[in-house]
Amino acid sequence: MCSGYAKALRIVSANGTLSEILVGLGLEKQIVGVDVTSTFPASLEKLPKIGHNRTISAEGILALNPDVILYTDKSMLSPAVVKQLNGSGKKLVEFKHEYSKEGAIKLIREMGAYFKAQAQAEKMINALRTDLAKIPAPANPKKLLFIYARGAGTLMVSGTGTSLDKMFALAGHKNAVSGFTDFKPLTAESLIAANPDVLVLFSSGLESLEGMDGLLKVPGVANTNAGKNRRIVTMDGQLLTGFGPRVGKAAIELSQKVK
Repeated sequence: MCSGYAKALRIVSANGTLSEILVGLGLEKQIVGVDVTSTFPASLEKLPKIGHNRTISAEGILALNPDVILYTDKSMLSPAVVKQLNGSGKKLVEFKHEYSKEGAIKLIREMGAYFKAQAQAEKMINALRTDLAKIPAPANPKKLLFIYARGAGTLMVSGTGTSLDKMFALAGHKNAVSGFTDFKPLTAESLIAANPDVLVLFSSGLESLEGMDGLLKVPGVANTNAGKNRRIVTMDGQLLTGFGPRVGKAAIELSQKVK
């Protein structure tokens, strides 16, 4: 990782976890723009937004006149945007982000080194390790299925290797689906075959379906153990998938809700 800067910077962050770490490093006042996943702490909501994933444009970022632009290998900036930003004369820095407790610690440490804020980084890591030690081991691991919803017309399930899959494992539970990576469209047949004990959604996702009753109307849901028992868990999206300073807190909350 490149060496950091001594002067105050204008920082744009294209990733919610990076934004959260920047705040923990004491650099919030230097952030001039963030992507829409940058929701914690709530004070970040007031900052100019650069877009979300594939809708992020180089022009929107460069209009904020940043000194440094941060993203991760999971940020989904298009190759064309990365090329534009690299050719802009601005500093573009990519951090690797592995969905694991070790990956969270490594990311915090690397950002602390880059911005010469090692002491603040270690403070975050110590708090994270305290949280990780408190994750309870479930007596009866459950089969969980994550459904990404943006209304009934957009429903996807989370396969292996995703942040959701890794979070389920961290909390001591199992992903109800396997055999594919990333996300794929939800079908009634695959849902019934997976037969999850608990369905997990972002809070915003369940709202987009008009709540529990709307979810139960999705073909196949009512035929699963989760649907029959109305075992639906919702969590804040960035908390559940961020794998940053709050990864331990996320696993604890998921454990408590799945019980």
